[in-house]
Amino acid sequence: MIPFLMSLAAFACIFGGTFLGIYIRRRLPDRHLSGDTKDIVRQGTALIATLASLVLGLLIASANGKYETESSQIKQLTASMVILDNTLGLYGPEAEPVRALLRRDVGVAADRIWSEAASSFGKPKPFEPALLGLSLYDEALKLVPKNDAQRFLQGRAMDTLVDIGKTRLLLFTSAGGSIPIPFLIVLVGWLALIFASISLFAESNARTITILCIFSFAASAAIFLILELNQPFAGLMKISDQPLRDALAALPK
Repeated sequence: MIPFLMSLAAFACIFGGTFLGIYIRRRLPDRHLSGDTKDIVRQGTALIATLASLVLGLLIASANGKYETESSQIKQLTASMVILDNTLGLYGPEAEPVRALLRRDVGVAADRIWSEAASSFGKPKPFEPALLGLSLYDEALKLVPKNDAQRFLQGRAMDTLVDIGKTRLLLFTSAGGSIPIPFLIVLVGWLALIFASISLFAESNARTITILCIFSFAASAAIFLILELNQPFAGLMKISDQPLRDALAALPK
C-alpha cells in the first residue's frame, strides 16, 4: 500500500507540473516565450532530463540489487535447511526429535521473516532470536555421538545451524529500504519541472493535457516499480515463501 500511495503522490506532483507550465504560459507575455528564451528552456530541460535518467537508473539498479540479494538469501536459507535435515537423517534415530523440531521451525521462521520485512517502512525493531531456533541449536548440541561418523555429522549439523543463523540475521539487517527518500523527492521534482517546461511551450488543449497525463502516469509507474522492488517480502512482486515452507515437506521423514 505504501508504494502505491507514494507513486500516486509522485503522479500528482509530476502531472501538477503540467498545470504549472500552463499557468505560467498564460501569465507571461508572448515575447517572453519565444526566441532565446525557448532555446534556453529547452537546453535546461535536456540537462535535467539527463540527470533524471541517471538518477532513475541508479534507483532501479539499487532496488533490483536488493531484490536479487534477498532472493538469493532465501534460496540459501532453504538449501541450508534441506542439508541440515539430510545430515540429521544420516545421524540416525537419535536425531529424529531434532528433525521434527526443525520441520516445525520452518513455518514459524517463514512467518517471522516475511512479517518483519513487510513492516520495514516503519520504525525498525531490535533483533530477537527465535525461541524455536535456540531450542533447535540446543537439541542438536545435546546429541551424544557414538562413533566418528556421528561425531562428524554432528559437527556438520552445528556448522549448518550457524550458517542458517547468519543468513537469518542478514535478512533482518537488510529489511530496511535501500532507496533514499531524498533521491525520490529530487527525482519527482525534476520530472515535474520537465513537464512544466513541456507544457510551457505547448498548446493548452485537452489533447495536450491527455498526452502529458499518460506520460506522467508512465513516469510514476516506474517509481512504483522501484518501490515494489525495494520491498521484496511484500507487495505485488514479493518473494514467495512457499518454496521455503515446502522444502522439508517433500523430503522423506
